[in-house]
Amino acid sequence: MTAKSASPPPFGDTDLETLEALLEAVPPPLEPLDLAMLDGYLVGLLLQPRPVPEAQWAPHVLDAEEGRTPRPGFDAEPIMKLARKRHAQLDHAIARRQWFDPLVFELDEDATPSDVLLPWVAGFALAVELFPALMRLDEQRLLEPLAALYMHLDPADLEDADELLEEIERLEPATNLEEAVEGLVSACLMLADVGRPQPKAPARPGQRKPGGSPSAKQTRRVQPKTGRH
Repeated sequence: MTAKSASPPPFGDTDLETLEALLEAVPPPLEPLDLAMLDGYLVGLLLQPRPVPEAQWAPHVLDAEEGRTPRPGFDAEPIMKLARKRHAQLDHAIARRQWFDPLVFELDEDATPSDVLLPWVAGFALAVELFPALMRLDEQRLLEPLAALYMHLDPADLEDADELLEEIERLEPATNLEEAVEGLVSACLMLADVGRPQPKAPARPGQRKPGGSPSAKQTRRVQPKTGRH
């Protein structure tokens, strides 16, 4: 196996816990992404038709809205090292249309699936707002998967998006978190087909055409509650 095709190092529970603690320790006045928002943000970056340079996306990890520079003496490298590791893992999965486990956190028993997925989708929405190349592509192909993601946002946050709101109205809400997570990942892989289409290999004589998408659901894991909402 070549280095190009090798799987990136796994992003495990220790990485997750360390990154969460580091983000919580970012000093004010900066307002960093939380762990779920960061995960959605990274996916939003990776669905763009061209790679977004780290120098452009990294400031918003530490300060979500404004991308301000941390105070002198603050070492952001431990955060960025883990963010790069998760970025590489997600990139590997998305490029191959494989299932990935979004980092979402169970809340209390009264929480709806949309309550749980809201931070992740908010991070995704931030990425495509800051880097809108994906949103300039085929509107009709984007509509269905975007509706499947943005159905978890407050409709009031979707001003001047009448067509998108109409599409959301036609969707059936997920009955449980597992179903909602499956819909979220499926929508992201559909967006990848728009923003990062896979090259079509020429068929060899006698070769049958593949019968469906190369997406493959690998696992389903919902992270435990950590106290962040």
